[in-house]
Amino acid sequence: MKITILDDYFDTVRGLDCFAMLDGHEVVAWNDHLQDTDGLAGRLMDTEVLVLIRERTKIEAPLLNRLTKLRLISQRSIYPHIDVAACTRNGVILSSNQSADTPSYAAAELTWGLLLATARDIPRQVNSLKAGSWQCGVGTTLRDKVLGVHGYGRIGREVAQYARAFGMDVVIFAREATLERARAEGWRTAESQEALYAQCDVVSLHMRLVDGTRHIVKASHLALMKPDAIFVNTARAALVEPGALVAALRAGRPGKAAVDVFDEEPVRDSVHPLLQMDTVVATPHIGYVSREAYERQFTQIFEQIRAYAAGMPINVINREVLQRS
Repeated sequence: MKITILDDYFDTVRGLDCFAMLDGHEVVAWNDHLQDTDGLAGRLMDTEVLVLIRERTKIEAPLLNRLTKLRLISQRSIYPHIDVAACTRNGVILSSNQSADTPSYAAAELTWGLLLATARDIPRQVNSLKAGSWQCGVGTTLRDKVLGVHGYGRIGREVAQYARAFGMDVVIFAREATLERARAEGWRTAESQEALYAQCDVVSLHMRLVDGTRHIVKASHLALMKPDAIFVNTARAALVEPGALVAALRAGRPGKAAVDVFDEEPVRDSVHPLLQMDTVVATPHIGYVSREAYERQFTQIFEQIRAYAAGMPINVINREVLQRS
């Protein structure tokens, strides 16, 4: 089959051990990012199987309608960037392993790394040293501080455990059913989202982006945070009300932020407001980007391709398309 991989920025996938699973297939990997419909249609005109790296490229009806040879989209995790109904209309199977039982350790570790970097002003201290200025300020330690975990899923649970190891007090807020699980596992919970944001020294956001969570963090919540508090978002930018974080930082509540996600990605504009603030430590959506995470992710993606080739597709999101074939 003719397989195309999009947005493999550093040509990483060919170097993975699991890439051997595609032996015998014709594979093309694109190392740039392209969202233009005409351009993508040209690149994908002969593609039978499309491999996506998370949500880097939107796959919508105008494009799908032109990809007459496409039969399978194989990816991992959530799929808000894909028009599932258009896939079904065009006879395209969407296979996406949700990995419900496996936390993203890479994302949890990055969350903690960003928090440490923000608390201790590590990027500014590094730049100061390189500029010949030695130290440039005084950071804060995390021990005995209060970490609020907003959203207690797989990643949130890992981050809470890291915090405990660092001697932090941890408070959880999430849906009621999730709060019951958190309490059963021995964690303290907040009475409300407002209480979480008001009482914690750090709030770290960990939830999937669905209709019910979009813009769940309002400007009013951020305004409740302490002037020296840190807000961390390695989940999805759209969980926060548009413009609210920039405005809150300018107003001084919270005092700092650490972010790995943006409203529009990739960010090519160096004058993006968050990138202009000394109070922000930002990374280019690398939460899931590690060799180990890629091996797990692409092993699952390639398993889906092999299952489709064997006539037994797995992890199918739009199962109704199977009834048409």
